Amino acid sequence: MYRALLPLLLAGSLHAAEEKKIVAIYDLEDELSESGRSKASLLGMDMEATRPLTLFDITRSLTKAAGDPEVKAVVLDADDAKLSLSQIEEIHRRLKEVRAAGKDVWVYSDSLSNATALLGAAANHFTLMPEGDVSFSGIYAESMYFKGLLDKAGVVADVIHIGDFKSFGEEFYRTGPSEFAQKQQEELIGGIYDQIVGRVAEGRKISPETVKGLIDKGTFTTKEAKDAGLVDELKHRTDFNAAVKAAYEGAKFDREYSLPDLDGPEITGLMDIFKLMFQDERSKAGKVDYVAVVALDSDISDETIAPVRNEILKLMKDPHAKALVLRVDSPGGSALSSEVLWEATDEWKATKRPFIVSMGGVAASGGYYVSAGGDRIFAEEGTITGSIGVVGMKMVIGGALDKLGITTHATQRGARAGAMSMMKPYSEEETKMVRDSMLEVYGTFKKRIENGRGPRLKGELEGMAGGRVYTGARALELGLVDEIGGLGEAISFAAKEAKIDANSAKLVPEPKSALEGLFAKPEKPPEGEIVRMGVHRSPAAEAVMATLGDVKLSTLPKPLRETMTRALERIEAASDSTIQLIGPDLEVRMK
Repeated sequence: MYRALLPLLLAGSLHAAEEKKIVAIYDLEDELSESGRSKASLLGMDMEATRPLTLFDITRSLTKAAGDPEVKAVVLDADDAKLSLSQIEEIHRRLKEVRAAGKDVWVYSDSLSNATALLGAAANHFTLMPEGDVSFSGIYAESMYFKGLLDKAGVVADVIHIGDFKSFGEEFYRTGPSEFAQKQQEELIGGIYDQIVGRVAEGRKISPETVKGLIDKGTFTTKEAKDAGLVDELKHRTDFNAAVKAAYEGAKFDREYSLPDLDGPEITGLMDIFKLMFQDERSKAGKVDYVAVVALDSDISDETIAPVRNEILKLMKDPHAKALVLRVDSPGGSALSSEVLWEATDEWKATKRPFIVSMGGVAASGGYYVSAGGDRIFAEEGTITGSIGVVGMKMVIGGALDKLGITTHATQRGARAGAMSMMKPYSEEETKMVRDSMLEVYGTFKKRIENGRGPRLKGELEGMAGGRVYTGARALELGLVDEIGGLGEAISFAAKEAKIDANSAKLVPEPKSALEGLFAKPEKPPEGEIVRMGVHRSPAAEAVMATLGDVKLSTLPKPLRETMTRALERIEAASDSTIQLIGPDLEVRMK
């Protein structure tokens, strides 16, 4: 009797296994972090209770979903997301992998924008709210100039450029772009616009002319969007939800599919706190070979590169870290700090383990400097890269002190001893001295690129330099990068080179919730390190903040607050290091 029942039981078990279905749901809110590290702001710091969601998290989850036979579909809601173009390109490519695996991709949005149009172009079910907002009208990029503000603060930006196209600093001493900067902006925005049009046209299987015609209308209805083929259906959320549920009856609708717990550990008592205080990171690391992903996602200064450098030096001591992927999303910064981080990557390369670079929204100037040594460099088509040039800048605050009724008197020994004084601009002789030093840095910059890229460069490097900025697509043509691709492609390539599983990849250090960070042990220098890097503060930034004191910054629109923060960070950077490898702040964020 039992033998007779056994086939039926086995058949029932197999049938149950076959019927197991998962629909992975991704509700993107706010920004996707690259590194998972919290960023302090000179205008204040918003404390987040949860661990940040990273691009690495989403990339890993979607890659797993594409290869998991139990996952039948993915659903994406990105209305509230604030993504860079490179992040959208990454997610777009991962969604196409899901489609290529024979699974469905559903995207829902209350509005049609550049971001949702690009994401929807990868879906076979792109649904828009019937009365939704349509703002798919092209790109409008606006730069801010702070000369007037600095004049009020009594601060003068004294800037020296190496390269006509090296436009960093113009925002501090001009009220609008130079001819070279304007030309550069037009080319970059034009390239990004063409990329958006091409991606949407390809994904929705309509002509680029149709897409451009709709964009140029400025505004059109959701029905027109559907009739043109930009979206598949017009439905309210309740109807969309019902349609998805009906299509996958009995499926598990998983909002946490292969994603980390963003809330961090649960605290129910004193013992849980003690566990956090005394947890050993080394015990969590395990003994499995892996691809290490380290992210640089800020301007380059001693402060910002220190944790990145430390991680690379620690990974060199870990025999299980078989390959390194450096994710770079940075316009550059201090020339000295760029060299310090470059040296760490060169030390890694000396271990003969693969060193792969994945460029995000921008990898310009110092951001490209630290990338140039990569065995393989991946960039998105719209990645802003290049800006091979040098700028020297110091902030002169003598006027700010005058406003306060403070005078100074200098005593000097040495003809150039006062060159870096913040009380006065450079003299003619001091300008020549700084420029000579900048030319040496420029020569080193080009040497790093020539040594790193070698015969892969397609043409004379000097013709690509001079501060010129390129899209990733153009950088590929010039041999400045090797492939168009995102973080996923970089990880796959690194794993293949190291002969290990790409699913082993880890973002290091592992992002923590605010509570975990509170109880984390203080950062220690890597083994063997004797001296540590310092951090400098800028009196020029403080003078600007004093001028802004009468303004209630919290009442300003968020984009303006963010722009002011960026400007102050760059003033800090100029005080940290006179010679800067920094490109224009032209990254386009999509909504």
